[in-house]
Amino acid sequence: MENEWISLEQVTFVRNRRTILDGIDWRVQPGDHWVVLGANGSGKTTLLQLLAGYLWPTQGSVVVLGERFGHTDLRELRKRIGWVGSFLEMQVPSTTKPLDLIVSGKYASIGIFEVPTQEDYREAQDLASRLGCERILDSPYGVLSQGEKQRLLIARALIHRPPLLILDEPCAGLDLAAREQLLRTLDDMGRGNPGLTMILVTHHLEEITPVFSGVLLLKEGRCTAQGQKEEILSPDRLNHVFGIPIEVHRKQGRYWAAMRFEDDAQDLFGNKTPPSPTNLGGGRRTGIRSER
Repeated sequence: MENEWISLEQVTFVRNRRTILDGIDWRVQPGDHWVVLGANGSGKTTLLQLLAGYLWPTQGSVVVLGERFGHTDLRELRKRIGWVGSFLEMQVPSTTKPLDLIVSGKYASIGIFEVPTQEDYREAQDLASRLGCERILDSPYGVLSQGEKQRLLIARALIHRPPLLILDEPCAGLDLAAREQLLRTLDDMGRGNPGLTMILVTHHLEEITPVFSGVLLLKEGRCTAQGQKEEILSPDRLNHVFGIPIEVHRKQGRYWAAMRFEDDAQDLFGNKTPPSPTNLGGGRRTGIRSER
């Protein structure tokens, strides 16, 4: 269809006789921001790699940025997609200069293998300033904190002005302050760039900022639900996806989850656990809640 922007139809991916994705149907419109949510091993990163043209579906059809797989040059398509993820971070040499790393995104490479222009470096400097990286530009990549590295990788992904930004667990390894700063940056970026589509992969509800409106739930390679987050992020649906009883809390457009423990639950050895002395009247819950 001419108006397709991002479209997966009955997409299945099998590797070594194991079905990793099974019959995925999904459509994303220009400017929409989606979250792919699921437990470890549910197929989230595989789904992203398919969208970015690094993998080919075993069955089904894929359209990304209006280009249908099988009718387009995936090498050229990947130049229009920004990617931030751990696999990329591990490929960056520790001696890399931050501005060189950002500029390398313009050439879809790790390292500088062409001759950048002064305009390339001015653009990299501007991006670094907008993402709060000014004070680290004289430090080699290897000595930077995890949060600083992630900001540089986002700047690298944005320098060629991609219409699609894929974020594969960008908050992994960040402390609370660095995570919240990065989430605020992503939220502001999504609001300030109407032509940008962002897809965030996570298994933490608290990383879903207000700018993300759609949620796709994955469990064992299958989509169990998709749609507006107010409908999808319900305890029943999340209980099914993660396989544990979950309470969901919402405040100021953010969500938090906590595992629900029942007083008559069994321990790992099948024994009844005694009621909590501080809460003899009913169920109790545990979990860390962060409110902003």
